[in-house]
Amino acid sequence: MGKYNGHILVCGGTGCMSQKAEGIISALEGKLAENGYDQEIQVVKTGCFGFCGAGPILKILPDNTVYVKVNEDDADTIVNEHIIKGRRIERLLYKGEDGKPQDDKNMNFYKKQYRIALRNCGLIDPENIEEYIGFDGYQALGKVLSEMTPEEVCKLVQDSGLRGRGGGGFPTGLKWEFTRREVNEQKYILCNADEGDPGAFMDRSILEGDPHSVIEAMAIGGYAIGADTGIVYIRAEYPLAITRLEIALKQAREIGLLGNDIMGTGFNFDIKVKLGAGAFVCGEETALINSVEGKRGEPNKKPPFPSVEGLWKKPSCVNNVETYANIPVIINKGPEWFASIGTEKSKGTKVFALAGKINNVGLCEVPMGITLREIIYDIGGGMFDGKEFKAVQTGGPSGGVITKADLDTPIDYDSLKAIGSMMGSGGMIVMDEDNCMVSIAKFYLEFTQDESCGKCTPCRVGTKRMYEILERITNGQGRPEDIDNLIQLGNMIKDTALCGLGQTAPNPVLSTLHFFREEYEEHIHQGFCRTGECTALAKYSILADKCIGCTLCARKCPVNCISGKVKEVHVIDQQACIKCGACLTACKFDAVIKG
Repeated sequence: MGKYNGHILVCGGTGCMSQKAEGIISALEGKLAENGYDQEIQVVKTGCFGFCGAGPILKILPDNTVYVKVNEDDADTIVNEHIIKGRRIERLLYKGEDGKPQDDKNMNFYKKQYRIALRNCGLIDPENIEEYIGFDGYQALGKVLSEMTPEEVCKLVQDSGLRGRGGGGFPTGLKWEFTRREVNEQKYILCNADEGDPGAFMDRSILEGDPHSVIEAMAIGGYAIGADTGIVYIRAEYPLAITRLEIALKQAREIGLLGNDIMGTGFNFDIKVKLGAGAFVCGEETALINSVEGKRGEPNKKPPFPSVEGLWKKPSCVNNVETYANIPVIINKGPEWFASIGTEKSKGTKVFALAGKINNVGLCEVPMGITLREIIYDIGGGMFDGKEFKAVQTGGPSGGVITKADLDTPIDYDSLKAIGSMMGSGGMIVMDEDNCMVSIAKFYLEFTQDESCGKCTPCRVGTKRMYEILERITNGQGRPEDIDNLIQLGNMIKDTALCGLGQTAPNPVLSTLHFFREEYEEHIHQGFCRTGECTALAKYSILADKCIGCTLCARKCPVNCISGKVKEVHVIDQQACIKCGACLTACKFDAVIKG
C-alpha cells in the first residue's frame, strides 16, 4: 500500500458510491493535503465492506476505527480530530446494542463471519493490481503453472470439497475434471456473473471489490481443463463491476499475467467480457452459453452437458463468481485447510445477501453449518423495529420459505433441501409479521413468469396460470378450488419444465402453501388478509379502548366514512371505506389498526 503511516479505507461499492462516497474521498484527500498529511495518510477506495445498512462507511488503519454513515461534511472533523489530534469521533462510531462503540473486530456483524471469497473486499484498492499482488495475489497461479499438472489441479479442487456457489452445488473439481478429460483442440472456461436473484448482490460485490481473484481463478481453471480462452458473462446492469473488471484485465495483460507465455511457462490464456441483457434465465449455464453465441437466452436439454458440448459446441466449463473467488486461496492454503471449514458435505463458507425486515442489511460470509438464527439475530441484528420474525426466503425465486421452527437448522446444501428450501446463489429475504405470505408468493411468481424464456410450455403457460390464480386470490376473488389447482399446477411444472429454473419456479408458492396454508384459506373463504398487505382485502378498524375521540381520523377520511363525536369512540363504515389508509396515518394514539 505504499510508504504511508496510516490509511483511510473508504467503501467504494455500489451502495456507498450511490451515497456520495466519491465526494467523501475527494473531501478527505483535500483536507489531508490542506493540512500537510497527504504524504503520510493514504485514502484508499476499496470494495464493499458488507455492512451496507450503515453506509457510507470507512475504516482508519492502523487503529482499526470504523466510522459509519459518514458524509462529505465529516471530512474536516475526521482529519482534524482523528488524524491530527488522535481523538476518535464518538458520533460517527458504530455502537452496539449496549450503546458502546465497537471496531470491526468486535462488531456483532463481523464476529461470526469467515471471509474467504470476500477476503480482499473492503481491504484493497480493486483498481490497483499491486495491492492484490501484495496480498498473495497471483501466487496461486504461479504455483499451479510451475509446480502442478492439470490433473493435479483438478484433484486438489476436488479434495477441497468446493461446490458451485451459484445454486446447484455441483462439485467444482469434478466439473473441471469432466471438461479436462474431453479431447479437443479448443475448450472454454466461463464465468457466470449474471446474478439475477432479487436482492442478491454477492457476485457484483466481489467483482467490484476483488476482480483479480476471479481473473486469477479463471486462468487456473483454464490451465486445469486445457482452455486458452475465458469469458466473463456479466449483466450490463453492473456498470461499476464491469469497469473494474476491464481495468483489472488490462493491468493483468500489461504485466504478462494474461496473454501468451504467462510467467514464461508457455501457457497462453486470455479473458473476454460479454455483456448480458439481464435475463434471469441466463443464469442457467446452457442459456448463458446460447446468449454468448448471440442466440436467444434459452436453456438446452441435457445431456450433452457443457463439459462435452458447450460454447460453439466445444467442451466448456461454467462457474460463478463466488466459486472462482475461493480457488486462489484453496491453492495457496491447501485443500485440507478448506475442507476443515464447514460441514461434512458442504465445505468452506457461503456469502449471503441479507435483505428485508432486518436491522443489518448487507453482505456476510459465514462458515457452512452456521444456523439461520445466528445469521438473522447475531449478524443481522434481529428484526427491524422489534417486529416478530415470520419467515425467510432463501434461494431467491427458486427457493422456499423457512419458518421459525427451522431457525436452528444448520445452513448447508443438504439441510436446506431437506426443509424444502435451497441454498441458491445466496439471497436471503427476511420477513416479519406484517408480510402476507400469499402476496410474497405472488411477487416471486410474477418475477419468474415474467422472466420465463418461454421455450417450454409448462414454465411459459403454467407459471402464468398460477400467477393469475394468485392475483385473483389477493384481489378478494379467490375460489374454493384455487389451492388444489395451485398444488396440481405447481407439481406439474416441477416435473415437466425443461430447465432447473422452470422446475423450481413453483417453489415459493408450494412452500408458502405448506407452511402458511391458513393465510390462503383466509383470503379465499373469509375475504380477509391478516396483514392488510393485500389492499383489496385490507380492513381498517378503530380500537375502542384507545380512541379518545379527537376526530382527526374522521377529518382526514376522504369519503367521510368515519362517524363519531368529540371525545367519543369513532367507528368506520366498512362498506363505504375505500381502504386508503388515511385514518391510520392520521391517528396519533394507535387506535386505528389495519388487518
